[in-house]
Amino acid sequence: MGSGDDSVLDKYVCEFVGTFLLVLTVVCNVINGNQFGALSIACVLMVAIYSMGQISGAHFNPAVTLAVTVCNKMDGGWPRAIIYMIVQVVAGALGAVSGFALYNYSFSLAPAPGFQGAHACIVEFFFTTMLAFVVLNTACCKTNHNNQYYGLAIGFVIVAGGYAAGPVSGGCLNPAVALGIDIGGLGKHPFGWSIVYTIVQLIGGLFAALCYRVVRPEEFEQTPEWPWHKYFAEFIGTFYLVFTVGLNVLAGTPTAALSIAATLMCMVYALGSCSGAHFNPAVTVAVLLSGRNMISGFDAAIYIVMQILGGITASLLYYGVYGRTFPLEPQGVHNWGSVCAAEIFFTGLLCFVVLNVATTREGVKEFYGFAIGMCVTVGGYAIGGVSGGSLNPAVSVGIDTVHAIASHGKFVNCLAYSGVEVIGAMIAAGLFYIVRLNSEYDPKKQKN
Repeated sequence: MGSGDDSVLDKYVCEFVGTFLLVLTVVCNVINGNQFGALSIACVLMVAIYSMGQISGAHFNPAVTLAVTVCNKMDGGWPRAIIYMIVQVVAGALGAVSGFALYNYSFSLAPAPGFQGAHACIVEFFFTTMLAFVVLNTACCKTNHNNQYYGLAIGFVIVAGGYAAGPVSGGCLNPAVALGIDIGGLGKHPFGWSIVYTIVQLIGGLFAALCYRVVRPEEFEQTPEWPWHKYFAEFIGTFYLVFTVGLNVLAGTPTAALSIAATLMCMVYALGSCSGAHFNPAVTVAVLLSGRNMISGFDAAIYIVMQILGGITASLLYYGVYGRTFPLEPQGVHNWGSVCAAEIFFTGLLCFVVLNVATTREGVKEFYGFAIGMCVTVGGYAIGGVSGGSLNPAVSVGIDTVHAIASHGKFVNCLAYSGVEVIGAMIAAGLFYIVRLNSEYDPKKQKN
């Protein structure tokens, strides 16, 4: 994530400008109390990355710089990385001061009311990890070299984490943001939480680098005898998906479907070239049933196990953050018939889209992740008021398992949800066969 140009001043200026604009946008949106603040922040990050990524790498975040450097992807090595971090923090402080001056108002950095420091640290750690992990996989990975979606994928991690982590910690995900806000408010507000946030976020960057080494062994000239990197990719992708679901539902955010869709999109872009980025047993079933040797029965079984484990782990974590869970059940006045129909239709839509944009010969090279992710926006808003819009047996099992543990209730509803979601996957595979009979199942074309 950088260039081989000998110039260095242009790189430092880019890191300053990008970080300044990022923190200024954060401060303005927080003061405004804008419902779409995370989207605004995601967009400024995205456009800054597309504008300056080819010059400096467009880190704009010390945790990202740390992750990139640890993975030996930093041009100039540690000396340049340290200067990047200093520039980012200075730019963040000036961005915060400018925002506070613009509105003649300032605010402090601290966990949200009702949450402890440990809760804030958990969400800051995991979503900073997600951000740095997506950067490594989309902007630094040789397998994904020269893609055009890297800025979209990185920027929209803020939509995912902003709405999911924001109600708990504020959703900084960046030491330059945390330190900038605290420094900008010196003399008016207590200083200190930025130090805690920064330490946790930097550890998140290191953990992202570790996860990257696991899922991308080829980047470090390793050839594993067993494809555990693919299985771990399915675990981590599903984990983030379900974690985002739980945090958004428990916070009651009206933008939940958009946040969840962003998580799916970002992780699909990050890990699609690794495992195929199913993150959903129904998708795995659809891919298996579609034939064409896309996945073996053994790998499909391991994928499903890892997806379910990822979902349960994430559900336990959001339970730990909020201290409560929520049931998987028909919403409002709707009955089980409506739930089954809704989950079949929209899980089928998701699986059908995955098959068409991510598993065909021509595929949709740049927008496949966007198309898959937006299926959750479609389904979440369309049937959230009917079934909750699970669309995924790993989501269903994770939610129901932890709710049963917390409430000492029965572990039943996820079986019904998962069953109809798999039916949706089967229908999708059948429709895919019909519409792609000539292009995907023609023996003559398969030889080419």
